[in-house]
Amino acid sequence: MKKILEYVNPYWGRITLGLLIKIIGTLMDLAIPYVLSYIVDNLLEKGDLKLIFLFGGLMIFFAIIGVTFNIIANRMASRVARNVTNHLRHDLFKKVESLSSAQVDDITMPSLISRMSSDTYNIHQMVGMMQRLGVRAPILLIGGIIVTLTLDPILTLVLLATLPFIILVVYLVSKAGLPLFTKVQIAIDDMVRTIRENVSGVRVIKALSKADYEKKRFEKVNKDVMKYELKSGYTMAKSNPLINIFLNIGLVGVIILGAYRVNNGIIKVGVIISFTTYFTMILNAMISITRIFVIYSRSAASAARIQYVFQLPPELTKQNNIEECNDEGYITFDHVTFSYNKKETNLENINFSLEKGKSLGIIGSTGSGKTTIIQLLMRFYDVDNGSIRIDGNDIRSFDVKDLRKMFGVVFQNDTIFTDTIYENINFGRDLSEEEIMKAAEVAQAKEFILKEPEGIQTMLTPKGTNISGGQKQRLLIARALANHPDILILDDSSSALDYKTDATLRKDLKEHFQTTTNIIVAQRISSIMNCDSILVIEEGKMIGYGTHEELLNSVSVYQEIYHSQMGGNE
Repeated sequence: MKKILEYVNPYWGRITLGLLIKIIGTLMDLAIPYVLSYIVDNLLEKGDLKLIFLFGGLMIFFAIIGVTFNIIANRMASRVARNVTNHLRHDLFKKVESLSSAQVDDITMPSLISRMSSDTYNIHQMVGMMQRLGVRAPILLIGGIIVTLTLDPILTLVLLATLPFIILVVYLVSKAGLPLFTKVQIAIDDMVRTIRENVSGVRVIKALSKADYEKKRFEKVNKDVMKYELKSGYTMAKSNPLINIFLNIGLVGVIILGAYRVNNGIIKVGVIISFTTYFTMILNAMISITRIFVIYSRSAASAARIQYVFQLPPELTKQNNIEECNDEGYITFDHVTFSYNKKETNLENINFSLEKGKSLGIIGSTGSGKTTIIQLLMRFYDVDNGSIRIDGNDIRSFDVKDLRKMFGVVFQNDTIFTDTIYENINFGRDLSEEEIMKAAEVAQAKEFILKEPEGIQTMLTPKGTNISGGQKQRLLIARALANHPDILILDDSSSALDYKTDATLRKDLKEHFQTTTNIIVAQRISSIMNCDSILVIEEGKMIGYGTHEELLNSVSVYQEIYHSQMGGNE
């Protein structure tokens, strides 16, 4: 909760003003039964209508002030809660963006989404609730007890006798509820993951007629959420009935003892009327306090999950103690070994060098480690052993932002955003339309862009569902080329292109991006056979490196791929 208070601190002035207004409004509510008691016990007997109307008008004035001030305070509380949550979400999103891929893998993306949405909403509820009820309920509780003490201390002691039991109930229930709310949020993480997978794979699910299977899978995770929510709800729901029992026992005691004292002329009827009104206030205050504890328990669990993300240390920091090497190549992998889970090796002893402006093709079976090489080069993960250097400098000696500005990249299953073609290529880099169209021309996208009704300003649907797979890939390549990168990475990004378009793309890349170092990951041998160097990888190991002709003569795996795809004829 300490991290959340950092976001509340800038608003203490506004919170304090709101609390003062809330206190005044609450005190007005407390004064009304007291005035009513005075009217009943002192003015009705005298029959002085003028004073009765005067004090009756005073009650109306107190009621109007109370309602007005409470509304103003509640509106101020809502603004503070909104602003706190807004800044919290902004910084949490910024932190999530800075996490390394390993940290994201550890927390999982669905959990991060849940922390950004439902957990921050719980914080929003808590901040608002604490300002609205966190002041009003204690004032009504304590103020009600104080006022009743002035009316009749003996009757007040009857009510006070129930408070230790009530406090014990609140403590025990809240203590049991906190871990349950943590389990609820974890279950919500699983539900978000399932929803995310189904939304992303809805076409595959429909194509394979697996809708019923996915419904059952979702029903299971939904039931898990419901189970934990019910368990936490049942636990926290015990508080109100138990509190009501003790307070009602106290009320019965007040009425019995009050009737006895009225009959003996110790107190008057107006005191009993006021007592029952104050009792109702105290009852509602205790219910509000238990509600605060419920909200607090839920938000405390959420705050711990959010704080965990904020406390994650930056992993991919710039390292200044790495000496520069005099490499012959521009990109050098020096005996690189890497494992995602630090148990099973995903890459082992990868060792090659690529000159500036040259092209490297990477080919291998699915799961062989091709994309892992790209992720290590862009420093999404750090190597376990060995080093990766660009122009003689270890990539760990670069600032991560400066390093990644060197790249233009198209990943597998890359993202098209719900925006215009222009913005999908521009990507917030303030590129001119001329630069974008030039990149689109090299990427073989210009022709179909110009055929669109609104040209480059054509709006694309989520994930680019209103264009074909080949058109989507060409737009993604144009995005990668638009800022003239030093290193261009195409990770299986031409799989939806026909052979002619693929060949023209490679030809234009050589012609217009001569100084750009190209790395092409492909399943199709035709996409990489003309590269200056080709890396053949199998089960995380480097089994061949050289030109197309050299690999055909020396690497059996490459020969098999070539003959299966090309039929033995170039």
